[in-house]
Formats: sequence, structure tokens, C-alpha cells
Amino acid sequence: MALTPHDVSRLADLARIELTDDELAELAPQLDVILNAVAGVAEVADEDIPPTSHAVPITNAFRSDAMKPSWPAGEMLRSAPAEQDQRFRVPRILDDSDEQ
Repeated sequence: MALTPHDVSRLADLARIELTDDELAELAPQLDVILNAVAGVAEVADEDIPPTSHAVPITNAFRSDAMKPSWPAGEMLRSAPAEQDQRFRVPRILDDSDEQ
């Protein structure tokens, strides 16, 4: 079933897109090609083919959670603008008061 300019006009109205008559006539066959291509994909899918989320099987794409030594704190703090008690010192952004 081919799309008509009237069908495209209805879709454009639903999408709140203003199209001229020339644009409607040009888009109708283009959208028809797209709909036929999507219908072709639906024909390929068969009941014996399970749906997948990836093109290839992936079992575990994450690295193992293993502890390892971190950078030395002194070396990291060396480039900090300010430090206090082996931590980065930053300006206070929250008030300690209970008022909201």
C-alpha cells in the first residue's frame, strides 16, 4: 500500500509540521520506501530466532573488582592549591546551620 500525499499530510498534522503541497508529494514516495524497508525487517524476524540486545554474545564486559595500590596521597596533594590533614582543602559551600 503506497502512501499518498493525504497520508503524509495527516502525519505532518500530528507532528505539528507545516508542509507545502510540493513537499507532501515529494515525501510520500520517500516515506513509502522507509515503511517497506521496515516491513522487510519484520518479515526476517522468525519465532525460532530469540531477540538479542547485542549483535554478538557478551557475557561479562566488566573488569574484575580487585584491590590494588593507589597513588600516594603526598604525591597527589603536591599539586593541590591547599591541603589539610592529608586531604584536599576546598572552600565551604554548605552552611552548618539547620535553617532551610
